[in-house]
Amino acid sequence: MPRFAANLAFLFTEEDFLQRFAAARTAGFDAVEFPFPYPHEKSKLEDAVKNAGVEVALFNLPAGDWIKGERGIACHPGRQAEFRDGVGAAIEYARLLHVPKINCLSGVAPADADPDDVLSTFVENLGFAADELAKEGILLVMEPINTRTIPGFYLNTTAQSLDIMREVGSGNLKIQYDIFHMQIMEGDLAKTIEAELPQIGHIQFADVPDRHEPGSGEINFDFLFDRIDVLGYDGWIGAEYTPAKGTLDGLGWLKKYGKR
Repeated sequence: MPRFAANLAFLFTEEDFLQRFAAARTAGFDAVEFPFPYPHEKSKLEDAVKNAGVEVALFNLPAGDWIKGERGIACHPGRQAEFRDGVGAAIEYARLLHVPKINCLSGVAPADADPDDVLSTFVENLGFAADELAKEGILLVMEPINTRTIPGFYLNTTAQSLDIMREVGSGNLKIQYDIFHMQIMEGDLAKTIEAELPQIGHIQFADVPDRHEPGSGEINFDFLFDRIDVLGYDGWIGAEYTPAKGTLDGLGWLKKYGKR
């Protein structure tokens, strides 16, 4: 049976962030994920997780200055030292919260950077992060994102991700496969997941085109979730969508798929 994690940047936003953990548990989620733990005091975050009784499935490495529009720095030449410091910060939070996977956002490729330097920087940073996280028993994943949601984002497709994985050459690097992004960029979701499941470390979803809950758009989630289950994927599947109305109003899919 598929196992679902609530993404707390998208769901339960009716509550303050630290209250969302308990709200997710009450609604039927056994796990959560969220982009960034770093703005939050460690002890308060740890208490929120423990008191709610949820697992933290995943969060992201630091991604630069989000307010100024940065969406990751892993592909930015000249910022390797900042990236490495971010890996250290992520490990501190992951130890505290017992997080098994951390996602790396490539970022938007700098317009004035040489493409070869962008690629080599991304490969170098992924290799460093994969090695450091392996020492902690934490899996590194990287997420291809569609160019409509984040124009200019460097990592966009499954094929590109697989090529970069081969360049890095680490057994501790896999793909974070977001169904929403990959439906927009390439489609053929079920066949891609079937072919590349050994290289997929985490799955997320939202319906297309409006990034709402299952049943609001063009994706056949009845078929897709069942197919993922049959294929033997046993990780968490992150619900990273914007509810069309309120969070609780949009959770009919969880009763249907998550509590069968």
